[in-house]
Amino acid sequence: MSLHIRTSTSEEIPALERLIEQSVRALSVGFYSPQQIESSLKYVFGVDTQLIEDGTYFVVEADGQLAGCGGWSKRRTLYGGDKLKTGEDNLLDAKTEPSRIRAFFVHPNFARRGIGRLLLDACEQAARQAGFSALELAATMPGEPLYAACGFHIIERIEVELPDGVLVPIARMGKAI
Repeated sequence: MSLHIRTSTSEEIPALERLIEQSVRALSVGFYSPQQIESSLKYVFGVDTQLIEDGTYFVVEADGQLAGCGGWSKRRTLYGGDKLKTGEDNLLDAKTEPSRIRAFFVHPNFARRGIGRLLLDACEQAARQAGFSALELAATMPGEPLYAACGFHIIERIEVELPDGVLVPIARMGKAI
């Protein structure tokens, strides 16, 4: 399998939305209930166009197919796509605050083949080059094992209440780089 990583473009947003939906529906089974999956897709998961505009969102192609996406951010938002945002996403101070690892999704056909690690390595390197010395993220339950294997530690466990009252457990995790 030939992998290619590159910065995402706004023209890819429809394809990214499809990949995100496929990833969440398939890879969250066994971790979240059907109600949690559907509610998360409705209110949280989706493309964050700010990451694309900032040039901090990557895609991985496997043999020419969109296999995964994920990014890092120099902004305050910890998780969620455009659906969840309510105001300006202010910049972080690289000297005192951790960069964010954001919106990682892998197509189910390419799960557990190193796509997530490839994306994470690219994000860590880019955040370090931007002057950050730490990373923070909000891990979904299916994503937590990858982040733990890559050196992240749990800061706290959180239950996010979505607008329809559904509770979704996540883990806020961090790592020095």
